[in-house]
Amino acid sequence: MVFTATGFLFLFLPVTVAIYFSLPTRFRNPFLLIASLFFYAWGSGGLVMLLVVSTMVDYLAGSVIDRGKRSGNMRLARAGLILSIAVNLSMLGYFKYSNFVVDQINALGETIGVEPLAWNSVALPIGISFFTFQSMSYSIDVYTGRATRIHNLMDFALYVSLFPQLVAGPIVRFHEISGQLLQRTHSWEKVSIGMQRFAWGLAKKTLIADNAAIVANASFGMEADALGTATAWVGLVAYTIQIYFDFSGYSDMAIGLGLVFGFTFPENFRRPYSSYSMTDFWRRWHITLSNWFRDYVYIPLGGSKGTEGQTVRNLWIVFLLTGLWHGAAWTFILWGAYHGALLSIERITNQRSIDANSKSEAAVRRAIVLVLVMIGWVLFRSPSLSYAWSYFWAMLPSSGGGEPLSVPRIAFAGVVVGSMIFFASRTPIGPRIGRLAPRANTAAAIGIIAVLLPLALIRVLAGSFSPFIYFQF
Repeated sequence: MVFTATGFLFLFLPVTVAIYFSLPTRFRNPFLLIASLFFYAWGSGGLVMLLVVSTMVDYLAGSVIDRGKRSGNMRLARAGLILSIAVNLSMLGYFKYSNFVVDQINALGETIGVEPLAWNSVALPIGISFFTFQSMSYSIDVYTGRATRIHNLMDFALYVSLFPQLVAGPIVRFHEISGQLLQRTHSWEKVSIGMQRFAWGLAKKTLIADNAAIVANASFGMEADALGTATAWVGLVAYTIQIYFDFSGYSDMAIGLGLVFGFTFPENFRRPYSSYSMTDFWRRWHITLSNWFRDYVYIPLGGSKGTEGQTVRNLWIVFLLTGLWHGAAWTFILWGAYHGALLSIERITNQRSIDANSKSEAAVRRAIVLVLVMIGWVLFRSPSLSYAWSYFWAMLPSSGGGEPLSVPRIAFAGVVVGSMIFFASRTPIGPRIGRLAPRANTAAAIGIIAVLLPLALIRVLAGSFSPFIYFQF
């Protein structure tokens, strides 16, 4: 089940909200847990058991860690932490990377005349990268002292499986939400603002991202020898718009739904295409993943406290892992290495600043970062390294005219409207819903509910939406 499905919008969501608020407070968490497991099982079937296993293992690991720390037995505490990390990474490794590893072994074996391994492809569970990272954060937070052990298994299971952000984030770390699991406030104002935020995200997804996707898919779906310079660049701009509005739209919907049920989730985007440096970009793009790797990988490796060489090494490790987290393919690994290289160069040359001294400097730096990010998106979107190379070649002016794109005009309209994000202010965090002056806030609410939401729902009812990009991770 996805947020843009008619079954979710017109059945699951209103029924869940209605039952939730009709229940006494003590029954709300158990009901929300049941609804969340149903939501995941609807699209994943029996693979919901992976979610259950991850939950049970990390709950047990947290208990072991807590017992070890209370008794002064740090070996026991470390054993609990190792259990959590080993089980979660083993599940992630098997379901997400085993097909890729076997393919590489068979490709190598073919070159030296060895029989290929017999292998049945493993299905990738929806959102496994998100819920394993989120579940692991509990064990790590209890071990490091950022949070205390949670005693109620049902409350912990709700934390792992909470349906608004279960399959595509934001990645909510345990210490960020532990208090809200036990006690949170509800109000009609929260429900109102949350539904406005949800509607805003739905409009971003269906009206802009999905239209941009038509152009991007047409361009990246062409044979390499049919690509021309104009086609390649238009397709790349379209994909740059698509991935931002698709993913940030989902995050808006998740944050909005969380607010409806009384939860405050962390922001996941902060106008990333307005960044002044690649360092600035990664503080604005997929913020919750960046923070996860910063706190649980980069800093434990030594962060930036060692020599410059050690810092660069740590950056490379983090971004190779970031690329691998996104997918089991050489394109994602190289995409991670590319960003690691850019961040390393910025650090070595001292160009990491997130501020600009003048409007002209700001414009130049924003343009440079945007182009660098777009170059990376070619790797991210391409089905193979060879296709990515062909796409890069087609972007050069000397590559020739190629075949023109044949897509509906409405799709180009989505690209044009979405391009406005390139010139947007750096400061707002998503839509300023609920944080504007009263009149402006009222106008924004009316615009979202009376105009954008009906248009988005028409698009949903027409069945012309595309899957969320980050569902594949």
